[in-house]
Amino acid sequence: MLTGLAALSRVSLLWRILLSTSIAITLLFGVTGWIVQDNATRATAASLDEEVRASFHAYDSLWQSRAAMLASVSLVVSRMSDVRSAFSTGDAATIRDTARELWDKISREDAIFLVADPRGKVIASLGGITDSALMGDLPVVRQAASHFPQQASGFFMSSGRLYQIAVTPVYVQAGAEPGLLNVLVTGYTVDDRAAGRLKEATGGSEFLFLSNGKVAASTLSAFADSQIRTRSATRDPARIEAGGVEYTMLGTALPDVQGNPIGELLILRSFEGARQHLAALRRNIVVLWMCAVLLGLVLTYYGARRILEPVRELDRGASEVAHGNYEYRVPVASTDELGRLAEAFNAMCASIQDAQHELIRQERIMTIGRLSSSIVHDLRNPLAAIYGGAEMLVDGDLTPPQVQRLAGNIYRASRHVQELLQELVEVGRGKSIPSEVCRLKDIVTAACDVYATTAEAQSVSVRVDVAEKIELPLERARMERVFLNLIDNALDAMPSGGYLHISAESGATDVVVSVEDSGPGISPQLRQRLFQPFATVGKKNGVGLGLALSQQAVIDHGGELWADATTTTGARFMLKLPL
Repeated sequence: MLTGLAALSRVSLLWRILLSTSIAITLLFGVTGWIVQDNATRATAASLDEEVRASFHAYDSLWQSRAAMLASVSLVVSRMSDVRSAFSTGDAATIRDTARELWDKISREDAIFLVADPRGKVIASLGGITDSALMGDLPVVRQAASHFPQQASGFFMSSGRLYQIAVTPVYVQAGAEPGLLNVLVTGYTVDDRAAGRLKEATGGSEFLFLSNGKVAASTLSAFADSQIRTRSATRDPARIEAGGVEYTMLGTALPDVQGNPIGELLILRSFEGARQHLAALRRNIVVLWMCAVLLGLVLTYYGARRILEPVRELDRGASEVAHGNYEYRVPVASTDELGRLAEAFNAMCASIQDAQHELIRQERIMTIGRLSSSIVHDLRNPLAAIYGGAEMLVDGDLTPPQVQRLAGNIYRASRHVQELLQELVEVGRGKSIPSEVCRLKDIVTAACDVYATTAEAQSVSVRVDVAEKIELPLERARMERVFLNLIDNALDAMPSGGYLHISAESGATDVVVSVEDSGPGISPQLRQRLFQPFATVGKKNGVGLGLALSQQAVIDHGGELWADATTTTGARFMLKLPL
């Protein structure tokens, strides 16, 4: 994860904005699409449940109207006097001829009209396509007898076929009590055609009539029938799957003439159409998402470019300022927040530039003051020695040893003045003189010889371990001055004695020289600014330019000069010079 964050931090701000925009749009459309699809699914399921209930009510109304029609026709026929007279003869031909004309006018061609005796034996068939199984005995007549003299209606099975019927008794007056003459049985066959008409009437609902675990009529495939008929019917809509299709199912019982269930009706509504609408909705959401992402990326790209261009200019300006170019100015391209930020940045650069100029001016004044004070302080003692010695030579009558001693003092004081003036000359030195191949030991030895008397007077042991064969291209006088400064600093740090060791190790491409003393070492407050100009703490002589000039001289020779921080006693300065 940290590696991924590190890789992301290296990506440009523009691409991070584009990536975050695309992720935000994708998440927004994902959440929105899920909510829309979930709501659409719920609404579709609720709509299908309502459609199944509506289909049930439509079926109930349709079949109730058909049953009422059969009952009313049967009742009208049963009350006609000529029909009763014909029925009393018991002759099938007479009954058929008497009732056929009326039946043909008021009945449908697919309806069944049977005349049976009170025991259920069929006497005559007046209409419809009657199954031969209905032409014999009708047990349903005996089952409906408990309702006489009222009509009875319901479903019954015969030879594996399902029928919806109405049973109407026909009475004649026989003495004080009416006598049951015949029974009219009217109805319809419940087959696949009847189920298909129900499907058309309900706008596409599927119907499945079951009796004794067998399919009596259906609008579904045989495979779907075999899967559905094992399901339990419910008065509330339920979700099922059959034949690879998901349905909402509602069930109701099919009662016989006695009100007992002999089967059930399953009404189903397919989810296939809803699935197609949901799939279309998903496709539309995906298309809208792609268009939104594309449009969002384009708008974000141009918007981010408009924002990031001034930011890049500000970044470039900050880089220039970091490199010391305070004259750089950021172009101002607008008057908005970024434009005002650019103006503020330019004002800041101008302020820094003015402050820098003022700081340089003050630093020059302070440098001149410090340099003047240091020069005056350092020149006062040698000039006093020269002045006093010269005055004694002019005014006094001195012996030769005294003259020699005064001359030595004047020589040393004048040499000290020359060294101070040489330091000042090297401060303003602009270019180097040509180098020459020199033996390193000769330069180190010459520098040690200058301070040999001082080292002896301070009881400082000086040891030089530099091989004769080490030769380097150097500015002899300048490099000798480097060692003079290092030796002078070491002797100044050891007024009560010690040792000074100068050694050199030659490598394949360079030489490393070590100048080590046994003094008190470098104080922590001085170490951080050791090679800065005027860095001096506790020195009696000098202006604090020695190490700064020495480091610059070594750098001009392509080398390095540093103070070894690992030493625990004294101080050790290291020089690396290229061969």
